[in-house]
Amino acid sequence: MADSTEVTRSWASPLATLALSIPILILVSRRTGTKWQNFPPFFLLTLLSGAWFMIVSETVSEPYLDEIFHIPQAQRYCEGKFLEWDDKITTPPGLYLFSILLQKTAATVKLPWVFSCDTSSLRITNVLGLIVLASLTLLCRHEIESRLYEAHSSVRLKAISKYAVHTAFNIALFPLLFFFSGLYYTDVISTAVVVGGYLNHLKRVGRDRSSFVSDLITVLLGTLSLFMRQTNVFWIVVWMGGLEAVHALKTLRPQHAEQPFMTTLTDQVKFYAWRYSVGDVHDPPLNLAWPDDMLFTAISLGIAALCNPIRVIRQIWPYLSVLAAFASFVAWNGGVVLGDKSNHVATIHLAQLLYIWPFFAFFSLPLLLPHVIPILDIAGNVSRSLSQSGQRAGSSQPSKTSRSFESSRSVKSKRPEGSKARDTRSTVSQVALETPSLGSPSPALRTADFIFNSKFIPWIIYTLLTFVVSTAIVKFNTIIHPFTLADNRHYMFYIFRYTIRRGSLIRFMLIIPYTISRWMVWGTLAGCADWISSSNRELCSARYNVNEPAPYTSHPLWIARGTKKTQTNVEYPQDMSLVPSSSASTDGELRGTVEDDPLLVSAEPTSTSTGLIFLLATTLSLMTAPLVEPRYFILPWVMWRLLVPAWRVHDHAHINSLFEGVAPRSIVGKTKEIFKRYDVRLVLETLWFVAINVATGYIFLMKPYVWKDEQGRNLEDGRLQRFMW
Repeated sequence: MADSTEVTRSWASPLATLALSIPILILVSRRTGTKWQNFPPFFLLTLLSGAWFMIVSETVSEPYLDEIFHIPQAQRYCEGKFLEWDDKITTPPGLYLFSILLQKTAATVKLPWVFSCDTSSLRITNVLGLIVLASLTLLCRHEIESRLYEAHSSVRLKAISKYAVHTAFNIALFPLLFFFSGLYYTDVISTAVVVGGYLNHLKRVGRDRSSFVSDLITVLLGTLSLFMRQTNVFWIVVWMGGLEAVHALKTLRPQHAEQPFMTTLTDQVKFYAWRYSVGDVHDPPLNLAWPDDMLFTAISLGIAALCNPIRVIRQIWPYLSVLAAFASFVAWNGGVVLGDKSNHVATIHLAQLLYIWPFFAFFSLPLLLPHVIPILDIAGNVSRSLSQSGQRAGSSQPSKTSRSFESSRSVKSKRPEGSKARDTRSTVSQVALETPSLGSPSPALRTADFIFNSKFIPWIIYTLLTFVVSTAIVKFNTIIHPFTLADNRHYMFYIFRYTIRRGSLIRFMLIIPYTISRWMVWGTLAGCADWISSSNRELCSARYNVNEPAPYTSHPLWIARGTKKTQTNVEYPQDMSLVPSSSASTDGELRGTVEDDPLLVSAEPTSTSTGLIFLLATTLSLMTAPLVEPRYFILPWVMWRLLVPAWRVHDHAHINSLFEGVAPRSIVGKTKEIFKRYDVRLVLETLWFVAINVATGYIFLMKPYVWKDEQGRNLEDGRLQRFMW
């Protein structure tokens, strides 16, 4: 009889979670206008997370590792003992409050046995949290696609894309989130709360001004996120607050001004300082941004913010309120962490900014496939050059000087016409030759033009600077926390053991994979970046890559030439709250376009300012943590993953050529059609995450061991230890 009762209790929580998840899925389907199209993947996610929870509860029935602190504390809260606190716990009690909410809900519906605050019941909190997180990420991705698409169209998007659905599913399968959904840790619920705040932010930037009710909701969600984890303040205040500050500046929408031809760098600087001050900022799409674009984006936004402080403060005051609340807490608590303060002293740890890129690259390996294209380009060019040189051996050839001259004439600037506001014909020297009556450019303006309109110099400067900074960080700021050395239950112990702790030479050699990983991760965020595939620019996914430059293009080294007096004629996006509902014919035309090209709404890259604010928020959230903990990278990865645009395999000739000659033409045609309508990287990402989850889950459950001292005696009373993240 006792066994029967135990079996019933073990099934109660998963069944309750499944029942609770159904209303969430129905609500998400109704909000996105897709009826039941999103139900199957989320239902599968519920089954997978429920199965993982049950296996963990059966195999590891007792609290493990950090659960020995969290579970007893939550049980005290369930008993109403809110003033009792374990000093070993460093995070606020947000997770325990969510568990109490589930307990009270079960008691209200007269089913207290469903959630009884035992170990199994508390763990189910994160299973439900994972379903909520997946639903919120789905809505966030839909809003991101809507904002980017509506910036170029007067038609609102209603139906959610398949790319958004699969992206949300994969985020929920992210190994660190999925693994801890079966244990009572803070990561899943904390991430869900921050993503909920991000969804609220995306709703707010859908119109020029936010309402007072929206401001209060923002303060509430921001405060709730601080109850989960202290470092969430960076993602609420810096990430979302920074994005809304940029949004406030872009709502200025100044009239385009004709630019006179100027011969001195001082005049050029004064003119663009004025343009930036009125809101004509420089913020191109990320796929068109070069290193100097990022620099001038930051400068233009800084000038605009300083000249329009009231407008910015009106938009971000809710986030400033959250920051004030956090500062008050730190002053009252005497520090950031609640307990165990001696082992969690904030320090400057810039090496975290190097470790995060291999972390992203490893888990997002399938998304980095487009970066094989430049390698194939180089290999193909080398192969063709070798074969042609062999064929031409002994034959008469044009002189080297002649070939070099013709080649130099055909080299394009990094500012190709159409995709950039600047092109080779717009340089100062050529303007001076064609319009001698306007005067000769000053040496300073010539020098600036030579540097910033060069195809290579900005990249050379950027590459050298990053290598110098990385070398300095490795030499002077490599920190190895005692916890990393002492606890061999975590994978990070072995990563450090076989890399960084092998010697200083290995540490410096790791700068190369750090740099390559950063390049690939940033390029993936940019989509089909101009500097990755400049030779195939017309085949890139972003629609406006070959059209008129985006409205937020105001580079200070652009030179007015001839009749062209403005960098772009594209109008600024309308106030989204005033966009009229589309007519039946227009809506039908859009629907037909999306049906022909399902990735149309998903392939738009984000703006340069968004990428820069993401880097700032990531830097601030990681640089004060002395302990290298993979769970600290969860939120940066989730936000990055939400912004990654879709990629069309069929757009790239190198990928198409892989299928030619290895399969019948009919199969090749069908394969291309599938790849045209779906980002196949998502399928590979799903399989990659499943493989990692199976491997780490198997090691955690089936490979336990006992700690022993040097004399072979059992430690920790012989309790089994397990490998985990």
